[in-house]
Amino acid sequence: MRTDGLSINLATVRQQWNLVEAVEACARHGIKAVDPWRDQVAAVGLDVAVRAIKDNGMQVSGYCRGGMFPAADAAGRQAAIDDNKRAIDEAAALGAQCLVLVVGGLPAGSRDIGAARRMVADGLAAVLPHARASKMPLAIEPLHPMYAGDRACVNTLKQALDLAETLGDDVGVAIDTYHVWWDPELEAQIARAGRARRIFGYHICDWLVPTKDLLLDRGMMGDGVIDFQRVRGWIEQAGYTGLTEVEIFSAANWWTKPGDEVLRTVIERYNATL
Repeated sequence: MRTDGLSINLATVRQQWNLVEAVEACARHGIKAVDPWRDQVAAVGLDVAVRAIKDNGMQVSGYCRGGMFPAADAAGRQAAIDDNKRAIDEAAALGAQCLVLVVGGLPAGSRDIGAARRMVADGLAAVLPHARASKMPLAIEPLHPMYAGDRACVNTLKQALDLAETLGDDVGVAIDTYHVWWDPELEAQIARAGRARRIFGYHICDWLVPTKDLLLDRGMMGDGVIDFQRVRGWIEQAGYTGLTEVEIFSAANWWTKPGDEVLRTVIERYNATL
């Protein structure tokens, strides 16, 4: 079974192992790339995380996550900007290929999604000079519309690309099949992203029918309704040759299984998507 080109988003095994244990487990299975989350890094310390990644010869396909820019007042918006600058510094220390951005939803008490989207654009513009100085690409991840209210008011690949283009170089997209598989414009927008060289990450997991939890019931590839081979074809035609990152939140299923079983299954199902 091939593991070249495969990255494990460490959320996939967050209930089984801490960051160091997860990195070591990936190395045992021949997986040479990971994407850690900020809370996982904080739990062991940045220096320890950097050392574990270096000692195990890991690439870092991305770092989760920045974003969450909208806030009810100026102080909250500035706090988000400051936190994103810290996330950029952490990503740079880890050698991440990009900082993944979940941009944020509506501030508490607001019903103005247009204003939230303007706050996202303003927040990105505010942190972009720091990202450029740190040589850290920013990857906007559009989330499924069910998250528009609380997690991400950027919900289609077209929206994310429109925003990236207004900001200029060093801003691109992370394309997660879970969030965009349903979009009738997906093929055209992937091609657009490829022409602009703005595909900074490609994430896979499956959409289960029924989905029992809006956040924590993602499926292992092959257990749901996403046509991975078709989407992979579009991604490859767009010129993307980077890592494929498996990111599964699964409170009732995969998080309850032994971590080694999860990684073995990921490798098997990853190969089925090629």
